[in-house]
Amino acid sequence: TQGTGSMRSTESESWRSWDWRSHPNSLVTGRLQFPQLALRRRLGQLSCMSRPALKLRSWPLTVLYYLLPFGALRPLSRVGWRPVSRVALYKSVPTRLLSRAWGRLNQVELPHWLRRPVYSLYIWTFGVNMKEAAVEDLHHYRNLSEFFRRKLKPQARPVCGLHSVISPSDGKILNFGQVKNCEVEQVKGVTYSLESFLGPRTCTEDLPFSPATSCDSFKNQLVTREGNELYHCVIYLAPGDYHCFHSPTDWTVSHRRHFPGSLMSVNPGMARWIKELFCHNERVVLTGDWKHGFFSLTAVGATNVGSIRIYFDQDLHTNSPRYSKGSYNDFSFVTHTNKEGVPMRKGEHLGEFNLGSTIVLIFEAPKDFNFQLKAGQKIRFGEPLGSL
Repeated sequence: TQGTGSMRSTESESWRSWDWRSHPNSLVTGRLQFPQLALRRRLGQLSCMSRPALKLRSWPLTVLYYLLPFGALRPLSRVGWRPVSRVALYKSVPTRLLSRAWGRLNQVELPHWLRRPVYSLYIWTFGVNMKEAAVEDLHHYRNLSEFFRRKLKPQARPVCGLHSVISPSDGKILNFGQVKNCEVEQVKGVTYSLESFLGPRTCTEDLPFSPATSCDSFKNQLVTREGNELYHCVIYLAPGDYHCFHSPTDWTVSHRRHFPGSLMSVNPGMARWIKELFCHNERVVLTGDWKHGFFSLTAVGATNVGSIRIYFDQDLHTNSPRYSKGSYNDFSFVTHTNKEGVPMRKGEHLGEFNLGSTIVLIFEAPKDFNFQLKAGQKIRFGEPLGSL
């Protein structure tokens, strides 16, 4: 014990007598001084660790790197440390778990006296128009989930009968146009692969095309009729929007594909930041036919929107821990007793989100199909998207 004490005393004295100015292998940042050799050894140990452990150890430093002012930790890069990119840092957040927790919280029944102040705060924050709601009395909604999924008065959203395709929901038009080079724009200048978004074609799918073997053939086989082109439209639903979505045209749904995935935010700013964001997020792809050929509607999940509900599909369960990211599961609505699938009329109730998210339409139409939209414009359910 006595020997140990004297050793510690010697180390303490040598540390106090250390002259930082006489050692060029030291790193000075503001009032903090780091021995460069010790840091190199420490970072060398980190680089030899397993990838999960390394990510766990470097994650707090990365957070501080982006939060501290004046780049206080930037000098660490001189000794070999590199911060995780903002995109990778954001992707590492357990958004699926957080969304499930948020869903449980939303289902907690609020006391009668607390409902008005809570809902009033939400209305003020996101600009909700309660005059359009079927039930305007805030005390009627027992929990936040019921309030998010509120219905509208029948006359609040008249369905345009003169146009072939209407908006399936309230929201903001992020992008629209003709699909080119087998890529679709999620926002201007940021694209994602059509095949990655819809998933590979399989022989078991009851769809009007055969499996594709390349990018070009994938797009060409979605187009089932000569002289037609493939079009797309992306609609972003903000938290204050009406959260149900409807059938955009008269069509028949023959197949559903569910992609378990991340639940990152899909607001326009994030869509510009993360390439192929829609391909990473959880989504439900409904495919079938309309009068001009192939038609699909995809409901894309987002943060706190783990629940995507399709009214006629009772077997669908989204944001479930039993499904792993990177996989997908298929379900066919074509059976021996139903050879066609599920018929949907234009404007008919189709499904709902919790909070807000994105709808992506990809469909086949003749070359003279014209969108009547502007990028960034607000649109409401029932208003026309385009016509022939």
